[in-house]
Amino acid sequence: MPKSLKTPWYDKTVKALQLAGMSDRTQECYARAVRMLIEHFDKDPRDITEEELQEYFLFRRNVTKWSPSTLKICYCGLKFFFINVLRRDWHLFKMLKAQEEKRLPCVLSRKEVNRILGHVRTSHNKAFLTTVYSCGLRLQEALFLQVSDIDKDRMLIHVHRGKGAKDRFVPLPPNILVLLRKHWKTHRHPRLIFPALGRGHNKAPTSENPMAIDSVQGAFRQAKFAAGIKKRRVTIHTLRHSYATHLLEEGINIRVIQRWLGHAQLETTTVYLHLTRKGQEDAAKILNDLMRDF
Repeated sequence: MPKSLKTPWYDKTVKALQLAGMSDRTQECYARAVRMLIEHFDKDPRDITEEELQEYFLFRRNVTKWSPSTLKICYCGLKFFFINVLRRDWHLFKMLKAQEEKRLPCVLSRKEVNRILGHVRTSHNKAFLTTVYSCGLRLQEALFLQVSDIDKDRMLIHVHRGKGAKDRFVPLPPNILVLLRKHWKTHRHPRLIFPALGRGHNKAPTSENPMAIDSVQGAFRQAKFAAGIKKRRVTIHTLRHSYATHLLEEGINIRVIQRWLGHAQLETTTVYLHLTRKGQEDAAKILNDLMRDF
């Protein structure tokens, strides 16, 4: 199929997603799913039958062995496309269900977090990663932090553009405020706290965009390997998981942690109860003390 025929469908998908109020990240993932489908069949998507789409899903599941999370994005993206763009509400879409992954997230100890941060080579990446951990931020939330988001009087960060377009406030530790001020003085961008530096590292004051995701992810991977961390599935998002677990270990109420993380459901936050033994150890000690005289 000519490239000119693929582009209009990609553009139509993005416009429909925007009208539906989907986040930028969801738009990117769903539109990619549409593009991959069209490239696979190499024909106008209006000519794809329900049977062909079913075979495509089975191909991704059984041949390319996509993970349940990747399949779920594929299912949701193409369901949205066929129902809302092509206006085809097939029975197939009522059957789709990706297997749920029930793996617990990986968590780092405080010593491991400090080791990683200690091996970050550049000051801007160290400031960024330290902020992610110390405030429990998602990658995108931290990248798009603005000067106006910092409330130094109440020592809070106003997190905009959170998952599900939900705003929230998170505590700003005093040492992180000092770190952010020191970092901002290196570029003095009027809006962004973490602007892209540019190839010559001199474009930050006038940059229109934040630091690139690939850049900070690469810096984290290098620091992780240099720190000798052998745990699997350790990414920047692991810093957020570690933040929540460490707060729980220090006795912070799980409802408070839920609010700081921006979780809509408490069940999402309770996963961290499985990642710490402190509560279990404390409960065992209390039980032993209560039963000592019997």
